[in-house]
Order: sequence, then structure tokens, then C-alpha cells
Amino acid sequence: MRSFLRSFLSDPKTAFYIKRVLLYAAVWTVLGAAVAAWLVLGFREGLPSLIQLERVEPKRTTILYSADGKIIRKFAVQYREPIPFDRLPRLAIDALIAREDRSFWNHLGISLPDVARAAAVNLFTRRRLGASTVTQQLARNLFLTMDVEWTRKIQEAIVSVLIERTYTKVEIMEMYFNQVYFGHGVYGIQSAALRYFGKDAGQLNLEECAMLVALLKNPFRFSPVDFPKRAVHWRNVVLKTMLDADKITEGAYRAAVQRPLTLKDASEDGGEASYFAEHIRQYLESAYGVNALYQDGVSVYTTLDSRLQRIAEEELLAKLDELQPRVEAGKTGAARRMSPGLTQADSMRMRVIQGAFLAINPSNGHILAMVGGRDFDKNRFNRATQALRQPGSAFKPFIYTAAIDNGYRPTDPLLDTAISVPQPDGTVWAPENYEHDYLGSVTLRQALTHSRNLATIRLLQSLNPKTVVPYARKMGISTPMVPVLSMGLGTSEVKLIDLVSAYGVFPHQGVRTEPISILKVVDKDGNVLEQRDKGAESEALKASTAAVMTSLLRSVVDDTAIGTGRNARLLFGFTRPAGGKTGTTNEYTDAWFVGFTPQIVAGVWVGFDEKVSLGNRQTGGQVALPVWSRFMRRGHEALRLPVENFQMPADVVKMGVCAEHPGLIASIYCPVEQQEMFVKGTEPTEVCSFHTVHTVGRGGEPRKGGLQF
Repeated sequence: MRSFLRSFLSDPKTAFYIKRVLLYAAVWTVLGAAVAAWLVLGFREGLPSLIQLERVEPKRTTILYSADGKIIRKFAVQYREPIPFDRLPRLAIDALIAREDRSFWNHLGISLPDVARAAAVNLFTRRRLGASTVTQQLARNLFLTMDVEWTRKIQEAIVSVLIERTYTKVEIMEMYFNQVYFGHGVYGIQSAALRYFGKDAGQLNLEECAMLVALLKNPFRFSPVDFPKRAVHWRNVVLKTMLDADKITEGAYRAAVQRPLTLKDASEDGGEASYFAEHIRQYLESAYGVNALYQDGVSVYTTLDSRLQRIAEEELLAKLDELQPRVEAGKTGAARRMSPGLTQADSMRMRVIQGAFLAINPSNGHILAMVGGRDFDKNRFNRATQALRQPGSAFKPFIYTAAIDNGYRPTDPLLDTAISVPQPDGTVWAPENYEHDYLGSVTLRQALTHSRNLATIRLLQSLNPKTVVPYARKMGISTPMVPVLSMGLGTSEVKLIDLVSAYGVFPHQGVRTEPISILKVVDKDGNVLEQRDKGAESEALKASTAAVMTSLLRSVVDDTAIGTGRNARLLFGFTRPAGGKTGTTNEYTDAWFVGFTPQIVAGVWVGFDEKVSLGNRQTGGQVALPVWSRFMRRGHEALRLPVENFQMPADVVKMGVCAEHPGLIASIYCPVEQQEMFVKGTEPTEVCSFHTVHTVGRGGEPRKGGLQF
């Protein structure tokens, strides 16, 4: 053998051919290097540098947390939660390699055999076959566009080689599964596992891994949410590919393809607090910019309590669903007043009963629950913070506040009789009571408790409407108010958030606390961008005025004979110390109830977006009060709040007065004594002389207790 080789190599012809082969090899090597250099230099524009490769960092998600530690919502251009390689499901890796790149662990970024095979198929069969490796797909996702051009393909190949030279195979696989898009705004396998199956990526089973890998080909057309049958088909294709690649057994394959597609309930993606989350989003975007919200990522700790939010949504939506069939049956003003010129879309929009709900902690201003409408996906207008509606009688407490603060007493008489007011245009304004009746002389307490329009207007006349506006403004009403007598009927439009915040002044001893929704904002590096424990405070009323008003508003709920809010006690089982006020506007277009305990102040509005009637006798007490009552009962129980009484300042006097003559101190002969509250210095000083030993002797009843405050 050696002699043969020696003779073969010594042959002149053999030596000539060997030299030529070596020369050609050297030339082709140089040419190859030159072509490679030309490609890198010619297509370097738009390529990432090695430093850029080292600094690959996903866009971060802004997360909103509730006060009780729940995730309310996430905001991001890309919903992504990166995880390390050791948390990637092995079955997903096997599915990806079997489906996309069987030589992944061996190639240097591109697979020349696969390229050649794809070129042959494309040339001879005229069908398009791709040959991109996992690394090439990663290059496309990270740095390049999705344009199918030969220049982009060359760039893709170069970037793939650079990636392979910079990272290990394990790091490339980790980056790939954290970068790729799985549809519905979700990037990365961890976010996809949570979005579609409600579990950690490490808990995914075989068929779930196969479905996610199938999604990578076309996240839109293969969506399991939008096209479940198509998604199952392509899941099974991936499973067959895994079987052919010996990644799974025949038994595992047959069992997996028989299993149905089981997705997480879509409502688990954050259906609660949509209006509150949007309220926060608008503030964050305004304060910190779009990049901070959607790319840099911040953690936002909010005031919302997820338990109260859930109760608020359940109670409000249940009431709206109860009322909606009456609309469909044509029993409301909305149905009766449809114009024949309206489009079908406009008609349907006007026939949908809407509502809003807001709950605040009066002592610190924390917004505890917010519902801005019936369906955020269909209409993002927030009726809790943006809608301007007439409050009706829910505005009356501001008038009575001004009266108490200006020396009036709860026992002072008002005339509840007809009134006519000439107008500048020559017409006469003649308001009426809800029941179209007159009670004659009533006290301030009775007038507010029974929501008597005419007595309230006479009180406003004596005060002057211009006196009331500053009180409402200091308590939190931010919208324009026209100082006219119709203000007594609540004709000036308000926002629900303003009205609820203003009512919070009563249980908070006259102090207004600005409503807040954010406690703390922290950036991705842990720096606190803003933080506060409570809203800004200002003294809106004297504590004594607030205390007397609280007692008046308690009568609305406690007086089971005439209180417009009495059904909170009679029908809905809410027994805690509370006060509030109903509100109903002309033709029943708006229904309100706003009320409070020492711990929570909450308000409800129900109506149509268009100002049309809810239907005959659909008052605040009938429509809004049930929602408020059920929320307050369930909410206090959910938080396990202790039963508390309202505080009484030192400059408030509580004393017994004669129920028949409430301006007089009750004597031992008065048949009914009623406990009343007065600002110190305004309490009565005379004892009732209408009831004596002689009246009792003529058959008078023994003394009975009246309302207690």
C-alpha cells in the first residue's frame, strides 16, 4: 500500500492535478471570504451590533394592583413575562424542533441542506416551502422586518450567524420562547400559557404545548379563541410531526389527539374594573407618557378593593338586567319615544339601560369601587367620572347644608304649599311635589326626609340661590351651577364622582378629602415615582354643621314612614347607621341614590345615555336604592368592618323635643318625645306648654319615643 501511494504521488500528472486542486481550493476560499465580507459590508445597514445583541430586553408590562393585592389589569404593547430556560416545558421545545428545525442543536444559524431542499421544492413543484431555522425566526422577531425579499433573507442569515456566535443554543431557545408572538397581544410562552390555559408554562401538558407551537405559524388564523376547530386541526398536525420525529410515543399521540380543546374562561383575563383601569391608564399616559406605560413598565398600586369591585359590578349589572326586559317590552319612555328617523344602531343604543357606581372611603378619599357603564368593550364612556346628569333631589342636601350653617334648625317650619314664580319671559314657573300634594307646615327634617320640592324651594328663596353655590363648590361639585330657584329640584348637572365625594364630607366631620385612585407608582428599577396615603384635605363645613346634616340624612333611611330611602331598612336588610338621599329627575330620566356610613360613601346612577324616561314611577328609591343597599350590606360584611356610629362634635347638642311642637323642649307631659340635634346656640330654650297634666288627665297617651339620632 505504501509503495502504491509512493508511486502514485511521484507521478508527474498526479502532482499536477493535486497542485491544481489546492490552487482552486485556495482561490474559492478567498472568493468565499470576499463574498462573505461583501455581504456583511453591503447589507450591514439595519443589522444589530454585537452590543445590541447583548442588550436584548423585552418591552415591559405596566401592572395595576388592587389594594388587596390582586392584579387588576396589565398594559403593554406586548404582553410578555420572560422565564428562564429551565422553566420552559420540554414538550414545547420538542414540538418546536420537530416542527420547525430538526437540526437546531447542530447548525450554525442556517441549515444548508434545508435551504437546498426548500429551493428544489419551490423550483419543481411551484409551492412555497420555507427553510428558516429557529435562529433565523428569532432574528426576524428581534431585529428585522417580515418582508419576503432576498435582501432581507441575506440580512436574516447574517444576523442568525451573529446570534449563534454570541449566544449558546440554550440561550437562543430561551430567547425564542420569550420573544415569539402567540396572538391576542401575547408574547412569550409564559404569557401564552396564562392567557389561554390559566397556568404556568411549566405546567403545560402535551396537547397544550402542541397547540402553542402550532400558533406560531399564524397566530391570527390558528387562534383557539376565534377558530377553535382550526386550532385543534393544526395542534394535531404538530402532534403527528412530533410522533414522526420520535419525540412522543404512538400511545401518547393517540391519547392527545382525542382530547378536546380546553381554554381558560375569557372573563378571567380581567373583566372586572375595566372603567377603573382605563381611568388609571389615562392618568398614567398623561403624567408619564406612552413609553413609560407601554414599554418601560411601571407597577401601580391602586386604592381599589377587588372584593368591593366585584360586589358593585354584580349588584349594578343585576339591576340593569332586571330592568332591561321592560325596555324590550316597550314599557319605558325610551321605547315609547323612539323617533322613526333614527337608525337601527341609534335605536338600539337608546334602548340599553345604563348605570354607574362609585364607592369611596370618606376618611382618606380612596376610590374603593368604580363601574362606569354596562359593557366597557361596547362603550368606554365612563359614566362615573365623565357623564353630566341632573341630580334631582340628590342635590337638596347642599341647600339644607347652607341653611343649617346659616342658623336654621332641623325643627324650623317650612311651608309646603303651592308656589308660582314669574319668569323674565313672562311665563310662570309652578313646580310641584312628586305626589302633587301639599302638607302645609313641615320642619326642615321632614321636608328633606320626605323630599318635599315646594318646601325646599321656599327654603332656597329665603337663603338666596347664590348662597348655596359656594357650599356645593367647597364640598366637591366641580361642574357649573346656575344660582336659580330650580336648583332646588337639582337642575344643574353634576358628575357622580363629585356627588359621592361631596356626600363624604358629612360623615368626615365637614372635611372634604379629594378622591384618589393611586397610592404608589414604582418604575422597573424600584424607584418610587409618586406616593401618597390619602387625598388632599380641605375644610368644607364646620363639624357641627356636618353632624346635624348627617342626622337629617339619616332620617331619609331610618324613618320607615316617610323616608324616601326607607326600603334600605324595610326590604334590603341594611341595618348599620347610615344616611343618604334619593334623586329623581323630570319624567324619570335619571334615578340616583347617594349614601354613607362612617366607613364608606357610595353612589348609584341609573338611566339611558339619551335623556329619555326610565318609565312611570321609576324613582331613585325604586331603581338606584336597591343597588346601593345590597352593595353596602355585602360590602361591609366582605371587609368585616365593625359597626360604627357617627361622631358627634362637642358643639352639637342632642336633646328631646316635643314631636307635635318640635321647636319646644319636651315636657314630662308631651305624649311623644323626639330626639333632635342642634348646633350649640341654636337649640330651643322653651319647654312645651301645650301638653300639661290636664291634657294627660283628659286621656292623653303615656309618653312614647320618637326618632333617635
